[in-house]
Amino acid sequence: MNSTHLVLHDPEGRLEGELPLDRAPHECLAKAVLGWTGDPGLQPADLQQIALQLTGAARAAARDVRRAADLLPNEHAARALADVVLKETDHRLSVGLEGTVRSVQGRARLVRALYERLDRLAGVAPQAVAAL
Repeated sequence: MNSTHLVLHDPEGRLEGELPLDRAPHECLAKAVLGWTGDPGLQPADLQQIALQLTGAARAAARDVRRAADLLPNEHAARALADVVLKETDHRLSVGLEGTVRSVQGRARLVRALYERLDRLAGVAPQAVAAL
């Protein structure tokens, strides 16, 4: 059987670090999810797929926050706050996904918080975020 898929082996994450994440679709998805006021009428499998998409966005945004924060001096307050946000991110991402609205909205809030932190780092040290 011939496969049309190519699997890349990138244990150091070099490719991932060089490909910029288009944040606009993820921000739109997070905004839509956070706008749900009741049951959106989606199946649990659909909710889980949305949560997976948001999880990927959260991981990518967290990497960008880490890289930007690492360009700041160790004693810089913005770096310390980024470290707190990233520790909380690690904790929240370690929780298993469920096919529930609550789980999806939790991931959406995480994505929103990470992009807010990245924007604040850009305000403190624009060169740190521009280097990403």
